[in-house]
Amino acid sequence: MHEPMYALNFYSPLVADQLRNRRKTATIRLGNKSAKYKKGMVVHVLVGARFGPRDRIFDAVIDKVEVKTLGELSPREIEHDNPEIRRSDEMAHWLAQLYNREVSEQDTVTVIRFSEIRA
Repeated sequence: MHEPMYALNFYSPLVADQLRNRRKTATIRLGNKSAKYKKGMVVHVLVGARFGPRDRIFDAVIDKVEVKTLGELSPREIEHDNPEIRRSDEMAHWLAQLYNREVSEQDTVTVIRFSEIRA
């Protein structure tokens, strides 16, 4: 019996680039994802179109899972997700584009920090 493998899927080409360059060390997801992702869990980090083939960039271990509102995020937490931005209002705009819906600083988000597992 194999242990089930979990994945962190990324769909945006910009994000894929940041992952390949190892500039992205966290993902900020809308909603409370703490039931799905746990500290110490090993995941495949995958990029590709939704419902399409995915490329495996690396395997990672989840270091930390924190649920808070978007407005409570620190500039550093935001930077770990997207090195191009620092502010929660910019993060709200970025997430709105990714999720294709309105996002405010009152929205609940899950910060998932991860580290690459090197061979």
